[in-house]
Amino acid sequence: MGNSITQGWSVLFPEFFEGKPYINRGISGQTTPQMLIRFRADVIALEPKVVLILAGINDIAGNTGPSDVTMITNNIMSMAELAKNNNIHVIISSILPAKDFSWKPGMNPPPKILAVNTIIEKFANDNGMIYLDYYSSMVDEDNALKKEYGSDGVHPNKEGYQVMSLLAEDAINGILNVE
Repeated sequence: MGNSITQGWSVLFPEFFEGKPYINRGISGQTTPQMLIRFRADVIALEPKVVLILAGINDIAGNTGPSDVTMITNNIMSMAELAKNNNIHVIISSILPAKDFSWKPGMNPPPKILAVNTIIEKFANDNGMIYLDYYSSMVDEDNALKKEYGSDGVHPNKEGYQVMSLLAEDAINGILNVE
């Protein structure tokens, strides 16, 4: 479940999905309220064993209007709770690093990204969910996405998706191997 970062995964690194029962539910540009609205149809109704939620960067960019850390985290937590209440194992992903947005320069996203990541990590840990930390593996010294992992500073390239795929696969297998 996610936005353009999730949607692009199938295009730029399809190897992650090949031969696996994974379903990509990323829609470009979406914010957490939009994802929460479609969560029942796009996740719950499909009855997966695991859901991986990667959300929040478009909220921080203000794609659908102003948002704050509380709104973003409440929406992510609501999706996670819906999944858990429907016996779906939950993996909540960190927001990837971004120093700025080419389509909305000057917004200074790093403080909000770090705040959201801190809150959702604690929530996941407190509620028996997995927190998947892409951020630490993909951030540079300026709180930006490492240049080798993406050209626009927000969206991963093939190398970025390779890093994400290894981390996601470990998290998914960790859940499925326990069952």
